[in-house]
Amino acid sequence: MSAPTDGWTGRVALVTGAAQGIGAAVTRLLAARGVQVMAADIQAIPPELRALPGVYAAPLDVTDPADVERVVARLERDLGPADFLVNVAGILRPGTLNDLSLEDWHRTFAVNTTGPFLVSRAAARSMQARGRGAIVTVGSNAAHVPRHGMGAYAASKAATTHLMRCLALELAPHGVRCNVVSPGSTDTAMQRQLWTDPAAPQRVIRGDLDTARLGIPLGRIADPDDIARAALFLLSDDARHVTMQHLTVDGGATLGA
Repeated sequence: MSAPTDGWTGRVALVTGAAQGIGAAVTRLLAARGVQVMAADIQAIPPELRALPGVYAAPLDVTDPADVERVVARLERDLGPADFLVNVAGILRPGTLNDLSLEDWHRTFAVNTTGPFLVSRAAARSMQARGRGAIVTVGSNAAHVPRHGMGAYAASKAATTHLMRCLALELAPHGVRCNVVSPGSTDTAMQRQLWTDPAAPQRVIRGDLDTARLGIPLGRIADPDDIARAALFLLSDDARHVTMQHLTVDGGATLGA
């Protein structure tokens, strides 16, 4: 079968962390373009996403190798091999490194780093065999700028960013591209767990000298769609010569560092 002329219609995607936030936004945007999407999450996929044409829900624990293989096998059986993979599933366990429990450290890396490794490896097999495909992983601007009270999260995202560069290098000869989109503060459930009062978003925008955190020059918190649209660009044929890249979408909060 020839490839769709618009680069989207009839293609197949797997999106992890699809139940809310950035993952849900990616799922909606892909479905609106005619992509068949396996929306996978350890949480239940909400009814409004399940009702979208071309969206299929799948429970998935990205830290469980057998579960990952099961979902990828179901994807290939029911929809076809993945053209696109978007790794969004992630967790934040805040706390200073001196106080963070070992359990929280291990869980953070299990979801944020091992998860993308397992899912990317499983989905990339058919991409490599067919000589095409695109993988985008959601990282964080904390991967390259230290964050107070977010050491485990920042370290896990830094590890994942470099993991994706290495995967991109290995898959490039097979026509498969791998890139990272790194959000800054985005209006998601993960971000809101850090907000303790109604003034918290404005404090994020202004910055906090006590924690050596700069503000957001564009003067707004990102919407999930802001990140999802960047991910779709990297999946698209418009980015056909882009691989091994780390696109930061944070309103300038890390000053391009």
